[in-house]
Amino acid sequence: MEEAYPRSRKFNRVCVFCGSNSGNRQVFSDAAIELADELVKRDIDLVYGGGSVGLMGLISQKMYNGGCNVLGVIPKALMPHEISGETVGEVRIVSDMHERKAAMAQEADAFIALPGGYGTMEELLEMITWAQLGIHKKPVGLLNVDGYYNFLLALFDNGVEEGFIKPGARNIVVSASSAKELMTEMESYSPSHEHVAPHESWKMKQLGNYPGQENAE
Repeated sequence: MEEAYPRSRKFNRVCVFCGSNSGNRQVFSDAAIELADELVKRDIDLVYGGGSVGLMGLISQKMYNGGCNVLGVIPKALMPHEISGETVGEVRIVSDMHERKAAMAQEADAFIALPGGYGTMEELLEMITWAQLGIHKKPVGLLNVDGYYNFLLALFDNGVEEGFIKPGARNIVVSASSAKELMTEMESYSPSHEHVAPHESWKMKQLGNYPGQENAE
């Protein structure tokens, strides 16, 4: 019998960064399905990169079939590369990568990275950086499937050791090897690092209003 969850009290919509490829091992596709199932159980909707191939296509289809709202955000130039066949849910076409990331950040209450390539890691690192700067206060999670991100996490630790990352800022990244553990940790996440600048001082109009930013003008 499946364990039932009430709707997440903290997140209505989670942005998932993941590859437009599926990787060379089944474990990565299995992890995408596991995360989709976990989000469906919690009645959390999806924001993602808009593709219908690779892990992007897998998680979006699984969540759509599970009754969740799905929003895909994709630059026009990438449509021939990342969309193959029919898409699901709402697809928002934007002009470039900057607009894509801004829209995804605006729409989501939290961020999760599945295994992926340069694009996935670039999106992940930007959300970590924005948290460090104080632009947003949303949890950033890393689903470390079969140790895929071990070297990246070790690089973060080395950055602390070498004095480039403050110890408190290292805690921005929430990581776990299973979707259930990751969601539990993210739902109890509370920012503890010192922001570079006060949250209210950022006037990021292109990102829309984050909670508490409405009166920042």
